[in-house]
Amino acid sequence: MRSMRLTLCAGAVVAAACTPLAYAADAGVSVAPSSPAPGSDIQLRATGCTGQEGTAKSAAFVADAQLTGQGGGALLGETRVPTSLTPGTYEIKVSCDGDDGKVKGTVTVSPQGSSNASAAASPVAPVHAGGGGTAHFASVDAKATGPGTKQAVIGLVLASVAAVAVAVRSARRGHDSRD
Repeated sequence: MRSMRLTLCAGAVVAAACTPLAYAADAGVSVAPSSPAPGSDIQLRATGCTGQEGTAKSAAFVADAQLTGQGGGALLGETRVPTSLTPGTYEIKVSCDGDDGKVKGTVTVSPQGSSNASAAASPVAPVHAGGGGTAHFASVDAKATGPGTKQAVIGLVLASVAAVAVAVRSARRGHDSRD
């Protein structure tokens, strides 16, 4: 019985250590590139929404950005900065979970853009145009679709704890049966 308690306690400690603190504290919108130039395509990441869909609106966007859940409590989407936009800081409001402006952020449009901004004429992501259904697989990040290092370590720790518990229990049973 003691080994069962030990196993449960060890599992609880591992789970508590690897659990993120809180998504609500990180509520907001991040933009990549961080300082886009007029005409640039940008990617948005909104945290703080519990649903799987949202809409980001800003005067700095050609059109509202449709955001979708990608796991991990974040909504992702993309849009473009108008080529005629005056450089400056613009507010971003995200509607999610039935609330308008639940999550907010800003985007600073610069005349030149940041060093990682791409030219307006070149695409920044695969274009979904034919390809016999393979365009989707070209645009999926393999690292984001499978378990990562964190999950592998958690699995190994839990498996080790379980193996130790089984070995201790087996040793006790063998010792108790000899008496």
